[in-house]
Amino acid sequence: MEGYRLIIKPSASKELQAITDKDTLLRLIERIKLLQVQPRPSGSEKLAGRLSLYRVRQGNYRVIYSVDDQSHVVDIIKVGHRRDVYR
Repeated sequence: MEGYRLIIKPSASKELQAITDKDTLLRLIERIKLLQVQPRPSGSEKLAGRLSLYRVRQGNYRVIYSVDDQSHVVDIIKVGHRRDVYR
């Protein structure tokens, strides 16, 4: 099976670059890469009230993303600490 194409929005890229803890950053990047193979891994949740947004947890951080099954695209929308990411 062909994997999904990963698109990281510029704002999400900046949010990733702002993370100073290298271990956390590496784990987040690994988690994001895994979405290419499995866009809805166990532990991912569909966000209520949003059309097709999902989130995965990585420690205290969350990755908010959308999945387009027609064009096989995973769009990373937001990455942030759990206290800030839903605002």
